[in-house]
Amino acid sequence: MQTTHKRSIPRLPGLPRPLYNRHETLAPGSWTEEHSHPWCQLSYAARGVLGVRTPSFDHAAPPHHAVWIPPDVPHQVVNRREAEMRSLYLSREAAAGLPAESCILEISPLIRELIRRIGELPVEYDEDGPPGRLVAVLVDELAAARRAPFGLPLPSDRRLVAICSALEQAPDDDRTLTEWAANAGASARTLARLFIKETGLGFGEWRQRLRLLLSLDALEAGESVTRVALAHGYNSTSAFIAAFRGAFGASPGELRDRSGT
Repeated sequence: MQTTHKRSIPRLPGLPRPLYNRHETLAPGSWTEEHSHPWCQLSYAARGVLGVRTPSFDHAAPPHHAVWIPPDVPHQVVNRREAEMRSLYLSREAAAGLPAESCILEISPLIRELIRRIGELPVEYDEDGPPGRLVAVLVDELAAARRAPFGLPLPSDRRLVAICSALEQAPDDDRTLTEWAANAGASARTLARLFIKETGLGFGEWRQRLRLLLSLDALEAGESVTRVALAHGYNSTSAFIAAFRGAFGASPGELRDRSGT
């Protein structure tokens, strides 16, 4: 991953209200240091694809999806191409009914409009008036939002981490686990067992999911499906589309159409 622009992290002593919102346009290659905070964060991709990494998961949020981060979870935001992000910070109390683990949420048209409208509120909005009720409706809708499958479990074993990092840089690398094992200091059998133990996925399944998640950026940028398929290790467009639909429940074109609504 080529990252070139380090973003500063806002230093807040606390939230002025149960919900605090920020709006940023992220330059290509933007990244933050790993950090955490005592409140929840919803990072909504208004445009582009947001990448958020936690110690155990990589999350990719295409347009009109959002990454949910519970309190005290270390995370960093990394995007390969330009993106527009709306971040909502929610107090623990306000977000009591939301997921206890990081995940990707589907953002419905109603939630999208609520996020837009709340983005217009003053920082110290009236908690007991219409703004406060608007925030309450948003929280209720987020609690009912469906989860989306744009995530990848990450290993912690240093040998697997090295392999995974290399594949992230070159998703079209077709080496077998036996070939990777030659330089990993462990047998292919050991590596295969570790992949399942640490990620819940076999090596081939893990690599395919990585390729599909990495493809989201290029598809969102308007590159052809054929070009994206070949760049991400698929020998044919049809194989890529079938794998994409199997993982995400939609073809690349269908997902792009949803994002544009």
